[in-house]
Amino acid sequence: METAERFRAAVEKGDLGALDDLFTDDIRLYSPVKFRPFEGKDMVLGLFGVLLRTFEDLRYLGRLDGAAETGTDGQEAPSVVLPFRALVDGKQIHGIDLLQFDEEGRIKEFTVMVRPQSAVQTLGRAVLAGLVADGLAPAPDTKD
Repeated sequence: METAERFRAAVEKGDLGALDDLFTDDIRLYSPVKFRPFEGKDMVLGLFGVLLRTFEDLRYLGRLDGAAETGTDGQEAPSVVLPFRALVDGKQIHGIDLLQFDEEGRIKEFTVMVRPQSAVQTLGRAVLAGLVADGLAPAPDTKD
């Protein structure tokens, strides 16, 4: 089974362990809720641990194959887009996962886009809470 299908199966089953060998060590994940990418396999796997707990009823709707320029080196890379739907705190999210691969077929860049804006905000709050709970991000400063 090729990488995109293995990724899809792992996410749909909530199998974090199966994602480990699909990512390059220096993977970058571009999130709709954070300006800078999440970098490195350990951080991205930690984020996926949070995401797998946060998304409810996640299901992929199809697949688009092609190639696109990466954000890291500006080179065109084999790419797959996986449209999905899920619930987060009762809000319906519609999104896409853009997976971009290295020459060995591992995921080197991952971009997530979701809509609508209210769902992005809900997702951002839920992910931040999960990252803080898992010790992957500091608690937000609540001072004005």
